[in-house]
Amino acid sequence: MQSLDVVFLQGDAQVAESLAAALSPVFGSVRRARSLRELRSLFARLQRGVAILDIEATSLEEVHNLTEEFPHSCIVCTHRLADEDMWVAALQAGALDICASSDIPGIIRSAVTNSAGARAAAA
Repeated sequence: MQSLDVVFLQGDAQVAESLAAALSPVFGSVRRARSLRELRSLFARLQRGVAILDIEATSLEEVHNLTEEFPHSCIVCTHRLADEDMWVAALQAGALDICASSDIPGIIRSAVTNSAGARAAAA
């Protein structure tokens, strides 16, 4: 099985460091983007990767644009606060899940589980 690659955009530097450390043993490569433009560039190089987006560092419109541009990839959003309305809006924009930024195990679980579903749908 081909290893998965992940690109993430996280506005909080401390969360970004924790996320990178936790993702590294699970994914083939982990790259932190410093901007949405950089994330898009890095993500475009992956055939079927995972993007983890801090919803506070981007917009729901951009989430939608990414899902349109990369239909066979997995997009998981993160947010600092538990917010059911934000969760619904992110899903409607095309994200496969939204997790609290502080729930690193949940983010990993979601990325792994949803990327498997995205790969199966693309096959």
